[in-house]
Amino acid sequence: MLSAVVGINWGDEGKGRMVDLFSERFDVVCRYQGGNNAGHTVVNDKGKFILNLLPSGILSETTVNVMGPGMVIDVEHLTHEIERLRAGGIEVSPKNLKISDKAVICMPYNKLLDCLEEDRLGDAKFGSTRRGIAPVYSDKYMKKAFRMGDLLDFEAVKKKMPFILEWKNLTVEKGYGSAPLQAADMIRWLADYGLPFADYVCDTTALLNEAVAQGKSVMFEAQLGALRDIDFGIYPYTSSSSTIAAYAPIGAGIPGKKLDEVIGIMKAYSSCVGEGPFTCELFDKSGDELREAGGEYGAATGRPRRVGGFDVPASKYGVMMQGATCLALTKLDVLSYLDKIPVCVAYEIDGERTEDFCIGGRLDRAKPIYEYFEGFKTDISACRKKEDLPKAALDYIAYLEKQVGCPIKYVSVGAKREQYIEMF
Repeated sequence: MLSAVVGINWGDEGKGRMVDLFSERFDVVCRYQGGNNAGHTVVNDKGKFILNLLPSGILSETTVNVMGPGMVIDVEHLTHEIERLRAGGIEVSPKNLKISDKAVICMPYNKLLDCLEEDRLGDAKFGSTRRGIAPVYSDKYMKKAFRMGDLLDFEAVKKKMPFILEWKNLTVEKGYGSAPLQAADMIRWLADYGLPFADYVCDTTALLNEAVAQGKSVMFEAQLGALRDIDFGIYPYTSSSSTIAAYAPIGAGIPGKKLDEVIGIMKAYSSCVGEGPFTCELFDKSGDELREAGGEYGAATGRPRRVGGFDVPASKYGVMMQGATCLALTKLDVLSYLDKIPVCVAYEIDGERTEDFCIGGRLDRAKPIYEYFEGFKTDISACRKKEDLPKAALDYIAYLEKQVGCPIKYVSVGAKREQYIEMF
């Protein structure tokens, strides 16, 4: 079984919580894109963990975890992330963590350039996490990046570094007027934070192909959601990688394999970190109350998330782009305080109603059309069967399922691992 767990919307849908739940059913969990610019929050019997780079399966004792070639890895951040897990009693070793030799290293100068450009943009900024993601993906496609496999031949890295920095300083020093980068500093940083991972680096393509040949189950874990995809999202307010499920086998390093299922994760309402169009956003007191009820603050940055009611056009588009075969609806319990549940059922653009999602200038001009549904006004966190849910909650789930055109198989009613319902 090859399964992908992906976000339907802007990210922050609760993928980490669901991957942690599913991971015990899989032999391998593989992150296939992105870096440490987003976070997955997982609460289980071992405690509460925030993962930025590591696959969420790292919390399962029986799972092998893979960081695929589609990822960009800040090895300093990875070092500290692993330290925090070990302090919480979680094993992380070359036995249960494999890092692709083709994954790109996010260097300190990538983070520097990210910050310099956001500062230059001022009010026109993209809302970057300032963690170097766009610059490092740029390096990758300009073929001027260091990869994890380079750590296995460190003398070659030392020879290559001055040439890379000569090129980088054309931008850092000559362009932004910042202090020039020094080769010795970058080599020292790689030695301190990169070399300790040499034993983790391997040909993950061979590893995954062998796992598939042996009939093992593999879960592909995405970061962010369909609306942050570099090609199909709300460009330019997107990530710099492909968050789409179809990219999973490519980003994992086994492009010849095909997915058996795609589990799309979507929240019972909407949330968004960063800049860009977010049509369903609630700006009044109701938005503040929803943010507090859902604890909507970014796992990677701590930034308050923008919030709104469930967005039907955006979610329908996300389901289509991800090719979801079933859905997991998260944070339904958060809505229990509401008398009426707000749902953005359509957009008004240039005076006309549309139920279709769009990209570009039309989306910038879109205004939400809201309808309100009966609230269920009761604590549902103890519900474990479909029959335990109040009728208003079941009606809400059925409505969302019909509108997005995909069955909702899982419903999350709390942050803990066991707080979910399998609907069928």
